[in-house]
Amino acid sequence: MKNLLFFLTLFVGFVQSISAEIPSKEREALVDFYDSTDGAHWTTTWNLDADVSTWHGVKVVNDHVVEINLFRNNLKGTIPKSISQLKNLVSLNLAFNGITGALPTEITKLSRLKVLKIEMNRIKGALPIGIGNLKNLEELTAFNNFLSGSIPESIGQIKNLKILNLSSNALKGNIPTSLGSLTELEVLGLFENTIDGVIPSEIGNLGKLKELVLANNRIGGEIPYELAQLTNLRIFQIQNNKLESFNNLQYINKDQFLVFDFDKGNLNTNFKDIDFNKTRMAETEFEENGQ
Repeated sequence: MKNLLFFLTLFVGFVQSISAEIPSKEREALVDFYDSTDGAHWTTTWNLDADVSTWHGVKVVNDHVVEINLFRNNLKGTIPKSISQLKNLVSLNLAFNGITGALPTEITKLSRLKVLKIEMNRIKGALPIGIGNLKNLEELTAFNNFLSGSIPESIGQIKNLKILNLSSNALKGNIPTSLGSLTELEVLGLFENTIDGVIPSEIGNLGKLKELVLANNRIGGEIPYELAQLTNLRIFQIQNNKLESFNNLQYINKDQFLVFDFDKGNLNTNFKDIDFNKTRMAETEFEENGQ
């Protein structure tokens, strides 16, 4: 009998651990998000009467929501301010949906967030000034939205950032010099905005940078000499800007490029030694995947 009671106790404890409730604030935040983005009409919806751990795209670890992946799930509406209640969130993927409205400033309270993917939506307004509070962020992709305003200087505080893609928006102003502090950065995409000013020399500090895509903006001045320090750079696109001098390209190792797109009519004769047969034109289509 004692053994039976012992195993029953273990079984009850096991069942409780599986269906353990997340904090009420987190559940309320999820339901608020569901309501705010027309959850009833998602491609794969949530059964609000079922355990949260069974909800599509939601991952629960140690009774806390750590991941939401609703990639291409027909979300419509806005991201609510209550998203900040999901304080243990590590990954938020809302890419390829129909989300509108502005990115709430409250999202900057998700201090554990490592991945924020909001590309291919209809999000408008400025990036939150406090975006730099997301100090653990490693990937921020927000291309193909309607973001406006300038890129906040605080973005340079996200020291672990590896991927930053803000292409195809309506961003304006200068490229922040603070980007030079992102020494882990491997991909920087600012393609097709209305960014002006010059390419800051601080970009030369990004020793791990593999992709630098600045095409289709209003960037002027000259190519900074410091870009010669980017020995890992493989994709470099600067075409369709207002650059006035390409002279410093002579200090860059031309053989390192897989993609090198520029305004050929402005190329100085000093660069006749570049073997453009070794380069290829960049693919401008974005990959559609839920990773």
